Amino acid sequence: MSDRHTQFPSLRLELADSGVMHLILDGPALNSVGPQMHRDIADVWPALAADPDVRSVVVYGAGRAFSAGGSFDSIEAMINDYETRVRVMREARDLVLNLINFDKPVVSGIRGPAVGAGLVVGMLADVSVAGRTAKIIDGHTRLGVAAGDHAAVCWPLMAGMAKAKYYLLTCDPLTGEEAERIGLISKCVDDDEVLDEAIRIAEQLAAGAPTAIAWTKHHLNHWYRSAIPAFEASLGAEFLGFGGPEVREGLGSHREKRSPEFTGLPRVTTATTIEEN
Repeated sequence: MSDRHTQFPSLRLELADSGVMHLILDGPALNSVGPQMHRDIADVWPALAADPDVRSVVVYGAGRAFSAGGSFDSIEAMINDYETRVRVMREARDLVLNLINFDKPVVSGIRGPAVGAGLVVGMLADVSVAGRTAKIIDGHTRLGVAAGDHAAVCWPLMAGMAKAKYYLLTCDPLTGEEAERIGLISKCVDDDEVLDEAIRIAEQLAAGAPTAIAWTKHHLNHWYRSAIPAFEASLGAEFLGFGGPEVREGLGSHREKRSPEFTGLPRVTTATTIEEN
């Protein structure tokens, strides 16, 4: 394999002779996403789209985890600094839109925890392969912010509204087996088979008809594009929440390894009432 695209220093990018780009999340604390990785994972897709040697992409985490989500320090920086919050919101928007508009096939191999920005890539991949004991969590509301990145785009479409609401509101974890059962991922295999299977599928797609595959993917992704207004609104609600009191309690409880105590905090709702004439 050859190393490519060194302008993304937080990512390991290795191009195999088959044309499969291995995009490896490799960071501290179970591949948690710090500021550099958050920028890189959003901006890498146009570069890979322009690389004629890349025919497909397989994404996985180094070691025993896919990604443990945003680091506590990164979350605290968003809470305390408006400019950081705006920058990260732009990156979160670009991550989703760049993935949706990336026409080459993407396969994710999910082992261990998959949370936060890493989970965005895992779920928006064209084919997702997860281990039986993988731990998929959208933890936004547990942190104290709206589920605003990829969730409004794909969870109701893939798993149905009832399941999407259950897992996004409660933040209950899903195993790979349960995620496959409800349609949230493409395929579940034994934990030690995840990478082999994800790479096999990526190689199969790399050997396929590139234009036919790209056009099929592009037009299927119009289903995601139809949800972009909901995505933009939910993203704004999420980052508005980073300036509020609930996220401070959510982050504090994570750091102190305790349950959050959201009762008694100021409550704002989007609900409206319609009075009958």
